[in-house]
Amino acid sequence: MEAEIGDQSVPGEIKALFRNQRVVLRETSRAVTPFGGVAVFVVFLQKLNFIDKVRQHMPFRFTSPNQIEPTVTLTAFLLSVLAGARRFAHTGLLRQDRALHALLGVSRFPTDDTIRNLFRRFQMGDVHRLFDPLSEWMMERLPVRTEGYTLDLDSTVFQRYGRQEGSLKGHNPRKHGRPSHHPLLAVLSEAHFLLHGWLRSGNCASARGVVEFLKEALALWSQRQKIRLVRADSGFFDDKLLSFLEERRLPYIVVARMTRFIRREAQRVADWRALDENFSVGQFRLQLCGWELARRFVVVRERERERRGSKGRKLIEVPGYTFRVFVTTRSDAEEDIWRDYNRRADMENRIAELKHDLAADGFCLKQFFATEAAFQTILLLFNLLAEFQRAAGLPAYREPATLRTMVFTCGAILGRSARRIVLHLSDSWGGLKTRNPLINSILEAKFPTSPKLESVLVT
Repeated sequence: MEAEIGDQSVPGEIKALFRNQRVVLRETSRAVTPFGGVAVFVVFLQKLNFIDKVRQHMPFRFTSPNQIEPTVTLTAFLLSVLAGARRFAHTGLLRQDRALHALLGVSRFPTDDTIRNLFRRFQMGDVHRLFDPLSEWMMERLPVRTEGYTLDLDSTVFQRYGRQEGSLKGHNPRKHGRPSHHPLLAVLSEAHFLLHGWLRSGNCASARGVVEFLKEALALWSQRQKIRLVRADSGFFDDKLLSFLEERRLPYIVVARMTRFIRREAQRVADWRALDENFSVGQFRLQLCGWELARRFVVVRERERERRGSKGRKLIEVPGYTFRVFVTTRSDAEEDIWRDYNRRADMENRIAELKHDLAADGFCLKQFFATEAAFQTILLLFNLLAEFQRAAGLPAYREPATLRTMVFTCGAILGRSARRIVLHLSDSWGGLKTRNPLINSILEAKFPTSPKLESVLVT
């Protein structure tokens, strides 16, 4: 019996899982945070003068003596997402983190209800008044590329589990019939930068409103640098979009929807040029019903193989092959068109990072524009993280979740030295020796100002 009692843990002690030793549990009154590495991001926000910029364009001003400033609330939400929050309720994770509060310089951290109430104030005009100037401000510091940027268009599905405004039944590849929102996104591929985003109701087709969406995006871009190419999948194969891009003289590569007429022309191609034993390319010109002109179509034919899933569509009339068809204004060789479009696959990574790393689909309120305001805040955070990496001199692009693990997560204890606040970063988490180089790079960074070209119409 004594042996059995001896093997039990007494209050305040536990037995180590893999060793026969006791671990004593104690409390501490000192403020401890798992996010001491956020100090690097705070230095970055200070370098950008982020708080003053948000305060300048914030459409709300509170007069109550007990209020929390809207800019503080918005920044608290942004940092909560940065720390891994996936729902509004998760923002309470940071409310008791006094060490992080000292790092931010706030005496009170807003509750999840305070954050919700801020977003509930937003109407359509408020969303534009705050986030349009912030988007333009972010664009000013994009690296200059003499060859221009590639603009990728895509949409995704945010599943909803309630009766939120705009949450309607539409295309949902995972849960058929489930209400959803259907955001539309435009990404500058080379900079990992979200140029523009719309939150749309779930019953929208991919191309619905895309011309108006691009007009807004290009107005924000304001001819800063050249758009060398626009890429989109078959959901955007629409004459209105193609005509708009041609009117603006923006080169494009869009996957063609395999309609009956396009399939017929693809199977009629006789002049195939072999790239290797599996791939061949060809082309044709076709003017579909309702089009004002004939356009160039590039066809990629791939031989089916047993151990490899071939992309593209099968044509019953041509067994043993799959076909991919692109419509384009480019005059490059067919294989160059195909290879250039294939780089668009990186767009899927941006969407995955928004949904899985920053939980863009997890913050939903009953009011549509409240949800859109939260969505736009996460898009802003995504762009801030992309610029953070450039300023910190990281050698390669890192996903937000990777940054959270490598940089922002670091155990730290709040203390004092004389009258100064001191945050002690744990050496076992990398401490200062891994973060000081990032801080020094940020402090020394000179952000470029993107020039405005006379015209982006000439390509």
